Amino acid sequence: MGGDDAPGVIIEGARKAHAEYRVPVVLVGRPEDLSDIGDLPVMPASEVIAMDADGASAVRKMKDSSLVVAAEAVRDGKAGAMFGAGNTGATMASALLRMGRTSGVARPAIATPIPTPGGKPTLLLDAGANAECQPMWLHQFAQMGAVFSRVRFGVERPKVGLLSIGEEPSKGNKLTKEVHELLADEAWQEALDVEFVGNIEGRDLMGSGVADVAVTDGFTGNVALKTLEGSMKSVINGLLSAFDANDDARAASATLWPALEPLYRELDPNVTGGAMLLGLKGVCVIGHGSSSVDGVCNGIRVAAELVSSGLVEAIASAVSPASSA
Repeated sequence: MGGDDAPGVIIEGARKAHAEYRVPVVLVGRPEDLSDIGDLPVMPASEVIAMDADGASAVRKMKDSSLVVAAEAVRDGKAGAMFGAGNTGATMASALLRMGRTSGVARPAIATPIPTPGGKPTLLLDAGANAECQPMWLHQFAQMGAVFSRVRFGVERPKVGLLSIGEEPSKGNKLTKEVHELLADEAWQEALDVEFVGNIEGRDLMGSGVADVAVTDGFTGNVALKTLEGSMKSVINGLLSAFDANDDARAASATLWPALEPLYRELDPNVTGGAMLLGLKGVCVIGHGSSSVDGVCNGIRVAAELVSSGLVEAIASAVSPASSA
């Protein structure tokens, strides 16, 4: 029921995931508002949390909302995972309050794959779940991100970097310096078979290969993510405009497009399918509000693959317990 073009695009994406990847999908929402659902079953939910609603408050008040019912389905074993492209705050709140945190995890984190042309994505976390963080939380983000990188992308020995304003350990604010000291400890690196590469900068998030996992607080991570999204959109729109500027440009674009199309597809956020909320007792994939049919389809596919890969269990066994204060 949530998303810029819901429920039509969501239904079409769900049907595509079911048809192409044989993923069993259950739609959650108001049955009377759902059409062309094919043979997909529907789990009724009478309430819908608006895109602009306060997430946590809405989840507590609207107990029969589609997001809450979906999260409860995962909690109760009626579904293996939930995917939503609606209100991000409400999606996080419903998953956290209904599924619960993994034992020992202080705060869940949003893990977002940043596309890297020609290579495996860089995993950025936290991308917006926790605006203010404690050092140990970021240490846990690093642990969860390393496990995700290995399980999801097949990185044997993930390289973890700490997002800061300079490569030197002395650069950054108080939080960054304290986290650097924690991540530099060799014990956790050996235990999880990861490599801490030190501080990285914003320019390292795409294409540098410096780190497989970029760790930061949710405020900084969300700003970095939205900056990258806006920058890529501006560059792509600029190129498309230039290609259509005149007859010569259009002729040139016809020659260049076959070589550029693979890059365009790599940078399309709909290919990644969305971000995952790590640190829960269940799988929750958060799609972009403007997700296309392919974006929804890929988000559902990724959710199913994360369930079958045993990611939740792998994180639970890898994360060092921390205070939940």
